[in-house]
Amino acid sequence: MNPFIYLRALKHAEHTVFCVEDGQKTYYDPQFNRYSPYSSGQQVKRSILQSVTDILNAPMAPITFNYSITKNNELENKEPWSPCDPAYVDQLLGGWMRAKTAAGKTKNDGDKDNSKENNVIKRRSPLSISAMRPIHPLLAGVDSENLTFDRSDRPDYHPVNVRRAGSDKLLTEDEIEAFLSDNGRTLSRRVWIPDNKRATGLFVYDVAIDLRTLFCVSTNQHEPEISRDMIDELKSKGWVESENVFGKCLVLPEAERKKVIPALADALIDWRITSNQARTFSLMETLAIAVSDNANAIAAAIRAKLIDDSEKPKAKPIVDANAGADLFVTLPCASYIVTECESPDAIENAKQNLIKRMSDFDYENQNC
Repeated sequence: MNPFIYLRALKHAEHTVFCVEDGQKTYYDPQFNRYSPYSSGQQVKRSILQSVTDILNAPMAPITFNYSITKNNELENKEPWSPCDPAYVDQLLGGWMRAKTAAGKTKNDGDKDNSKENNVIKRRSPLSISAMRPIHPLLAGVDSENLTFDRSDRPDYHPVNVRRAGSDKLLTEDEIEAFLSDNGRTLSRRVWIPDNKRATGLFVYDVAIDLRTLFCVSTNQHEPEISRDMIDELKSKGWVESENVFGKCLVLPEAERKKVIPALADALIDWRITSNQARTFSLMETLAIAVSDNANAIAAAIRAKLIDDSEKPKAKPIVDANAGADLFVTLPCASYIVTECESPDAIENAKQNLIKRMSDFDYENQNC
């Protein structure tokens, strides 16, 4: 059995923003000379893991944020620590990396570190997740709009504070009126928010699942994924000793896998970017899902075709049930792509396909 599952999903986003600090992220496509909106793989991964924990009603792993006080009495950010505990489902699926101070570390000559290299505990995520990007650069785009924060309808109800530059002292009402009269100015209860980018179009994301490590944690201590204490703790919780192609490992008990697998199948398809703002909400409905153990098959099943036009190039989105992947097309897909294979049960059927593929893998006896 091929130990990989590949998934591609097609989503529609409408006049929304994949919320980031400085507005909608874009990248430049040199072939078609345009900027395309996207959501990073990290944001997609976080959204998927959040969906899994929400479905299971399980907490995400507690992260320790570390600071140090410098010689100048300033706070300096240090690397956050994860618990490196696969008992937390977001850690099991999302992986971790933590540098810890080596035993016996000493410091001399001020801050000079004379110890050996720090020990590192790391687990590579069994989920490889792409950015969500346009299915074709010509089938998605960004537009900009200017927004206002407006409370000008009731000026007496909404107060205005005025301070002189370099001072925290508020001007009195008489001082404000005098300034406005002398300088021919007015005070508005309206704030302009310029150049807000919005994304619209058809987007795809890809996920590769490595079944060999999905529920297996290596016990190798030469390049450790977990500490010896954690190995003992997991054994006490019923984790099964086994071996995969990477060496000896511990396997999540079957009863726990049966809980996680349906939640993961659901989250891989139905995740949402929950950080986008209320004024830019989009359903981001799923239009089609392709699942296969062949990466090329999912790329062929959901694709775009460039149409050569002497005046202006165009692209046509395509969902192809004969490309070698299991294809599931939802009813909304027919609004954007000419198709005759849409189904009201498409999303549920895709979830069941993923559940079966993940459940059929023999995690405890991989080397048999």
